[in-house]
Order: sequence, then C-alpha cells, then structure tokens
Amino acid sequence: MEQLFARAVIADDEPVLRHHLNKALAEVWPELEIVAAAGNGLEALEAIEQHQPDVVFLDIRMPALDGMSVAASLAELAQVPQIVFTTAYKDYAVNAFEQNAIDYLLKPLSETRLAKACEKVQHRLAEKKARMSPAAALAPQDLGRLIAQLNHLSVPAPVSYLNWVKASRGEDIYVISVADILYFKAEDKYVSVFKRSEHKPGMVDEYVLRIALKSLLEQLDPEQFWQVHRSTIVNVAAIEKVHKDFTGRLFAIVGQQKLPVSRSAQARFKGVI
Repeated sequence: MEQLFARAVIADDEPVLRHHLNKALAEVWPELEIVAAAGNGLEALEAIEQHQPDVVFLDIRMPALDGMSVAASLAELAQVPQIVFTTAYKDYAVNAFEQNAIDYLLKPLSETRLAKACEKVQHRLAEKKARMSPAAALAPQDLGRLIAQLNHLSVPAPVSYLNWVKASRGEDIYVISVADILYFKAEDKYVSVFKRSEHKPGMVDEYVLRIALKSLLEQLDPEQFWQVHRSTIVNVAAIEKVHKDFTGRLFAIVGQQKLPVSRSAQARFKGVI
C-alpha cells in the first residue's frame, strides 16, 4: 500500500534500542517522522501529550511508569494514537495479539516483522482518514480491551537486567558489555566504571556513568554483581580472592585493586574466609 506521512514517538529505556528502532523505521517507513524519543514512561506520556503523534512504539518494561500504565493513561485522551507494544514476552504470547487493533512486537525486533506492523498501522490510519476521523484516533474501548487482555495474560514478565552500559571517557561515548566490567565505584554525582584495558595488558580503563549507584544496582543481575560496599559494586566473576587483614577487615581482590568489603556485605563471603 502507499505509505502515509505520520508522526511517531518512540519509548524505550535502552538508548541503543531506541537508536536501532529509529534507524529501522527510517528503512521500512521513510515517511514516518519521529517527533520524540523517551527513556521512561513519564517522559513518554509527556511527549505523547505534547506532540499528539499518530503512532507510539511503546516498550512495556520501563522505569518511572511502565508501558501498560502509559497506555492506560492514553485511553483517557480524546485522540488516542495507534500503539505498537515492544517487549520480550515469549512468542506464543505475541501470536495472541496478531489480529488486535494494537500490534505487539517481540525483542529483538525483526525488520520484516516491524515492516508488517507499520503496514498494519498505516492501514488503520488510512481507514480513519477515509472516515474523516482524526488520523491518530483509536477507539478508547479498543485500547482498553487489549490492555485488559494483556493484564490477564498468564505469562510472567521476564526479569530483564542490563546487558551493557553507555559510559563516557573524555569526549567519547562507549557502549560496554556488563560482562566486561570489573567493578563500579560511586563518586560525587556519578559512577566510575572499571574494565580491563583492551590496549594495555594488565591495566584498567575507567569510564564515567551518569547514574546513581542505587539505581544502577537495581538494574544489574544480583547473581553477577554484588554490592560489597556502600560505594562499590563488583562483578563476582572478576574477584580473584578475598583477603582478610590483621584487623579482620575483608577486601575483594580484583586485579591490582583491593576493594573494601563492608561489615554488612561480609556474609556473602561466609565460608570463603
């Protein structure tokens, strides 16, 4: 079908995924204008209310306000945009919504599947336009019905932890796999990220992450990363040994670094020392 000009908001808490979706949409729907990109549910709601887009690509699992809550809030608007949910639910859950008014894409997003979703949205927008209805409007009862179906879906939301972080060093931004990170250390208003140097064997490179340590800890796999001190989170796989000094204090040895272990965190190493 002939592609329509339309306006969209992208909402996803993963910057790289927002970037990839933006690029993929430019390929499958060149006439689509991305008017805003949001990193959490509150930002998404504000962007939708401000720009009144025709379509929203909405991640379900986001901080501050999840995608389901955003969608429920939109149901109260006079003009509801078309919503394409993006998430990491299992495939059979996705199939249950193939014929619904709102599409539902599984991550990682397939360009072919994304193209089909865009065709569905364009068809819906064309129908609305032909009926002289507002182009972005979706019957609130349709949205409410799908939200109810999603909420009753007996598929538990998968636990999703960070796989990478976006950190800076100097003027450059780096995307770093969390598996390569040795430890995080909180500074004044930022967190330092330490990983083995790729160019200097035996050395450690330091990067800066603009996030509170507490917020970061909530997004890390607790089996992989332990908070050993109020200012330090360590990759368990990077700990070479645990040292106890003559005063009884514990230190996690990571390379050439001795990371203090607080008294409250010593229980994690019970049986090691």
